[in-house]
Order: sequence, then C-alpha cells, then structure tokens
Amino acid sequence: MGDLLKKRVMIVAGEASGDLHGSNLVKEALRLAPSLSFFGIGGSRMREAGVQTLVDASEMAVVGLVEVLAHFDVISRAFMAMRRILRNDPPDLLILIDYPDFNLMLAKVARRAGVKVLYYISPQVWAWRVGRVRKIARLVDHMAVVFPFEVPFYEKEGVPVTFVGHPLADIVRPTMTRGEAVAALGLDPARRTVGLFPGSRRGEIARLFPIILESAAVLRQHYPDLQFVLPLAPSLTAADIEPHLGASGLDVTVVRETVYDVMQVCDAIVSVSGTVTLEIALMGVPMVIIYTVSPLTYHVGKRLIKVDHIGICNIVAGERVVPELIQHEASAGRIAAEIGRYLDDGEYSREVRKKLGMVKEKLGSGGCSEKVAAIVLNMLGKQVNGNVQANTPVQ
Repeated sequence: MGDLLKKRVMIVAGEASGDLHGSNLVKEALRLAPSLSFFGIGGSRMREAGVQTLVDASEMAVVGLVEVLAHFDVISRAFMAMRRILRNDPPDLLILIDYPDFNLMLAKVARRAGVKVLYYISPQVWAWRVGRVRKIARLVDHMAVVFPFEVPFYEKEGVPVTFVGHPLADIVRPTMTRGEAVAALGLDPARRTVGLFPGSRRGEIARLFPIILESAAVLRQHYPDLQFVLPLAPSLTAADIEPHLGASGLDVTVVRETVYDVMQVCDAIVSVSGTVTLEIALMGVPMVIIYTVSPLTYHVGKRLIKVDHIGICNIVAGERVVPELIQHEASAGRIAAEIGRYLDDGEYSREVRKKLGMVKEKLGSGGCSEKVAAIVLNMLGKQVNGNVQANTPVQ
C-alpha cells in the first residue's frame, strides 16, 4: 500500500464540462483521502475543489480544426508545461478527463515517464476515429466510462474498463420548486418561457448566439407572450454576450449559477450541441439542438463521424428524440418552427418528455464520482472495498 500522504495527482480537464466533473471527482477523492495533492489544468470549479490549476481550462475550450489552429499557441504552451512536469517531476497518477487529442498526447508522455493513467469520460470512439481504441489500449491503465455501450469497445481491446454511470445523474437537480424558481428569476408565471443556451465557449457565442437570438425574435413575432431566459456559463462574462443582446433588441433574462432551476421553468429550450443537452434531457425539457462549425471542419467531420446523431441524448436513446439542426439547417426560421411545435402540440411535447425520461434511466443510478474516486485510490495503492465494481481489474 502506498503512502497517500505524499501522493501527487495531475488532473487535466480542457473545457467547462470536464471542469465540473473533475471538481466533483476531486471533492470525493479528498473526502476519502484528504492528504492527496491535485494540480494540473482546470477551471474555476476545480480550483474551488482544491486543484492547483497551472493552466485555465477556459483558454483551451475550442472546437473545430480552424478554431484549434487559432488557439494553437495557448494549447501548445499548456501541453509543454504538463510535459515538463511529467518528465522532470512525475506525479503518482495522471487523470485525464475527455478532451481527447490533447489528453492522448499527454498519456503518451506519461507512459514513457512511467506514470499510471486513468482516463475518465471516454473519447467518443464510438462516434468517430474508432482506431483510437487501440491507441488508448497502449497508453491508458484504466478507463472509467459514463455510457454502458462504451464498455464493449474497450473490453474487445483488453483495456481495463469500468462503467461508473454518468456524473450528471448526481448533479442535475433543481434547488427549488418550479414556482419558487419562476419568482426567483423574476419571470412572469402567466407567460410561457423559452430557454436560450448559447454554449460555454466564446467561439460558440460568436458563431451561434446571433442565430439563437434571431430565432427568438421570430418566436416573439408569433408568440407575443413568450419570455426568454439565458443561463450564463461560468466560463463566460456578461461582456461576451451583451453586444449580441444589445443588437437584437430582445428582452432576455440573464442569470448565473442556477442552470437547473432555469431549465425546469422552460417550456422548451434552444441549445448548442454539447454536454448541456444531456443536462437538459435529464431535466426532461424538450429542446432543439443546433450545431455549426467552419465549413472546413464540417466537411472533414462529415466524412469521419460514424453515428446518426450529434445530440448525446439522441445517441443514448438510439433514435432522434429531439430535433438536431446542423450547419445550414440551423436557421432562425427552422429553429423557431421546431420550438413552435413544442409550444403548439402538447401531445408531441409530452411524448418527447417521456422519451427523455427513458434516456435518464439508461445513465445509471448515481454515485459516479465516488466510484471514480475509488478507482483513483486503488491505482494509488489504497484499496477501497465495496465502492466500485470493475469490468476488468485495475492493473
């Protein structure tokens, strides 16, 4: 058994969702072993949980080939900083959370340095670049996966893998009743509410928020009683959205830190693709998912992606439960029409809510962070009995 008093753990989360899940993992690990030391790449939530963040994740949260190239210097400096530590002052364990291209390069450095690697929240090998499973088998000591259908991909290659359930199953809960939330947010209980969820990355705001606001303007013309609410992601500031709001002329209630209360007051939501769509699904709220990237990124991705859906709730369900509007389909008129269908057709809206409830059932019964923390302590040399059932034993 190792001495946990001296154990150092590098943890890397390159975007907002990873920062959230990493923070909950760290809190649980420190509850079980308070003397552990965590450092690496993360955002405000991981800092609050006790992680020494050497690089802020908000600077690295970009999507797409063109977008990554534009932020290459920041991402490159972050990688070099982590590589130096792995080579010169190696930690006892490296925890990687999603963010696959960057993290798999780090895993290669860690392997050469003799550092064990736990990968939490798998790269989407089932969606594209299936060959990465073999690369992961060479570089990663254990996979903690959050979707049950991911297990066979790793078992086939002999990768130690554990289905831990989805971390959002423990997190996605409102803090007040719907009536209390309506009052707290300053909304009118007699009016219907549409949520605007433009994403957590500045690139998404620049690319997608104007389209979302245009769709809201169309909706306002057809449904004068509508009110709009927008939860601002922790990685963004008011300055990131104010120019767009001002140009639109729309009255939008902007709030922070109450995202699940915002979701529960919504009759329907317009959301960019990403983890937030799974959160909305877990809250059972009908939504429209939109997604656009640069033309180059889109045409390359279209050739590589092997799944029929981009929305994770649709992937888990195995069917198109909620609409997905991609690239040129993501027009203000199309978005407004899909939201209008929810508002006009109560039976359709109820059927979507029912199917979203089935998605929730597939994501596990909770306790995800506790299970991953048990794997962490096991890999550090301290067995935690009864907390985790691995499909393959930790090596």
